[in-house]
Amino acid sequence: MAERYLEGGRIINTFGIRGEVKIEPWCDSAEFLRRFKTLYIDNQPRKVRSARVHKGMLIALLEGVEDVNGAMLLKNKVVFFDRGDARLPKNSFFLADVIGCTVVDETGETVGTVTEVLTLPAQNVYVVQGEREHSIPAVPEFVLDTDLERRVIRVHLIEGM
Repeated sequence: MAERYLEGGRIINTFGIRGEVKIEPWCDSAEFLRRFKTLYIDNQPRKVRSARVHKGMLIALLEGVEDVNGAMLLKNKVVFFDRGDARLPKNSFFLADVIGCTVVDETGETVGTVTEVLTLPAQNVYVVQGEREHSIPAVPEFVLDTDLERRVIRVHLIEGM
């Protein structure tokens, strides 16, 4: 079963003196994270009173944080969001959902299991552990089909992969 709460980023610092925090996004972008009305820190919901994107970071004013001292208490905390609050484009999914999926080749032969997703500048790469480790770029040339209901990813492998 998919995790209800997903990591959205980390509070890296305070911002200004009003109690705002600067959040480094671990998801697609700060803009994606800005859409959430509630974020979760230490398993506690925090209403987002205001949020804006600044230099690739999310600047947020959270309920219960009244000044810079309150914001300092949140520094280095991981921020989560509820997957039920997310609106993804059609045929999109969270990278966390492919971890643990079985990977098969075009003939149906099992290659292994996705153990990690590397988010690299050019594209994401699925790390697949089987008889040996495979690094498979998550692009249509190599990832032919992703069936999250069955938890199976069908791939095209080339020599050296």
